[in-house]
Amino acid sequence: MLSADPPALPRPHLMRQSWRDVGFLHWAVDPARVADRYPPGVRPDVRDGVTWVGLVPFRMVGAGFAHGPAVPWAGTFLETNVRLYSVDDAGRRGVLFLSLDTDRAVVVAGARTVFGLPYRWARMRYAERAGVHRYAARLRHPGVRAESRVSLRPGGPAPDGDLERFLTARWGLHVAHLGRTRYIPNAHPAWPLRTAEVLELDDGLMRSVGLGDLAARPPDHVLWSDGVPVSFGMPVVVEAP
Repeated sequence: MLSADPPALPRPHLMRQSWRDVGFLHWAVDPARVADRYPPGVRPDVRDGVTWVGLVPFRMVGAGFAHGPAVPWAGTFLETNVRLYSVDDAGRRGVLFLSLDTDRAVVVAGARTVFGLPYRWARMRYAERAGVHRYAARLRHPGVRAESRVSLRPGGPAPDGDLERFLTARWGLHVAHLGRTRYIPNAHPAWPLRTAEVLELDDGLMRSVGLGDLAARPPDHVLWSDGVPVSFGMPVVVEAP
């Protein structure tokens, strides 16, 4: 079984933040369908013959540099990402983001420029009422129009299974930037995972990255979490074959 605990995060650390009220909606796909989305040196991470596409809405809280206070205002925001699951030739497992949508334009500009991450500006809302968590997004990014509405009702503790760990115990991300593929490691405690029921799913964010047919059917796997604190290390270059 995959470990729920991260490897040691090399120093110096780069950033810290907390991910809160996190929904995990996942669809199984043939790896061949998404293989061309990966940068050099990285390929789909496959389990039992399939890889996965994730739609992940959450609240980002208290983001800042590794040492010092959180960034005021800009360090706390809403985000929804569409992601794939990746592994490189060194065996480092991570995620590959197809999109990251947030309501902070300054985050979009900074993350795209510094790290090459595909952030997009959106109008977003989050609310919890009577145990139901509702996430909404409307893209404001130039040239892209899409909306998303997701409502989840968390249940009891989720199984501590290999699939749950495969989808959530990812100790970094892969990104292509300035002609190189990089891996940015992270570390966080084991996720306190819960089962969840999807009460509403009307998503155009996956459609905006060419995967709209997935959101037209129920997800194959759903989880929810109160969240975890996270630290990031410095990017390292992935050697392409």
